[in-house]
Amino acid sequence: MPKKEGMNKKELQVFKTLLLKRKAELAKGIEHIAKDNLKTSQRDAAGDLSGYSLHMADVASDNYDREFSLGLADNEQKIVHRIDDAMEKIEEGTFGLCELCGKKINKMRLKVVPYAELCVPCQEKQEKQDKKK
Repeated sequence: MPKKEGMNKKELQVFKTLLLKRKAELAKGIEHIAKDNLKTSQRDAAGDLSGYSLHMADVASDNYDREFSLGLADNEQKIVHRIDDAMEKIEEGTFGLCELCGKKINKMRLKVVPYAELCVPCQEKQEKQDKKK
């Protein structure tokens, strides 16, 4: 894989700040989901203070909502891991380089997805391969 020269320190600092801000936003979202879904019982979440049992449809709806929220938290946690990987790449001097071809990732792409691991052409190839599977 050909190795290209990375970014200058000023550019890296801009992306580091962007990554840290995004990570803080995600952590806040994950914390909110965990607070809403993991620390309350189904009865409390439904606002049911009576001694009567919950209706099966209500329980199913609550379970779906909880699983959906936990799925969101899982996706956000995966992005946090990708951000951590990007931060390591900044320290190593390999940030902004495609993991497959080694070419520079377009800076506009990195501004939108600062934890991008692949350049657009490699990302498109990977998505086409994933669709075939």
